[in-house]
Amino acid sequence: MRSPTDEELMERFCDGEHAAFEALFARHAGRVQGFLTRMVRDGPLAEDLLQTTFLSVIRARGRYEPGTRFAPWLLTIAANAARDALRRRQHVEAFSKERDPSPSSVQPGVGDPGMRRRLEDALQQLPPDQREAVILSKVEGWSFEEIASMRGISVGAARVRAHRGYEKLRQLLEGLEEA
Repeated sequence: MRSPTDEELMERFCDGEHAAFEALFARHAGRVQGFLTRMVRDGPLAEDLLQTTFLSVIRARGRYEPGTRFAPWLLTIAANAARDALRRRQHVEAFSKERDPSPSSVQPGVGDPGMRRRLEDALQQLPPDQREAVILSKVEGWSFEEIASMRGISVGAARVRAHRGYEKLRQLLEGLEEA
């Protein structure tokens, strides 16, 4: 006997079967948390956003359309939560700089010998749309068609976002190497 698809589980959950939601959570929580961690680069925040994402799934179940692919729908919710959190963080940091204008003497990533750390630092410097396209295409292995569908943009726009992200990463990593 085959296990139910994500879409079947979501339809069951929409019909009131709570065990179906638990199965969806068990299947996707790890992947979503990894995605969120790479997006916000803050483990505790990513855990909070994971909970926020699945609470949003519960709240939005009435708007889920049968036949909609579940994984892109879920990652769209997660990406929106990450973007919101990053915007809030930028506002808080901007407010903090206004109150304490003294610059930090240590730049993140400088002197760190690990390429992974440098790459993570460089990823955080990308605009959220580019970071999302790079992570989804290179880390998650999504096609540009899947990214475009998830974001509601054209395939060309998804490619452009990813390409601009790759170019910016290349520049940032060259700069870090020289430092």
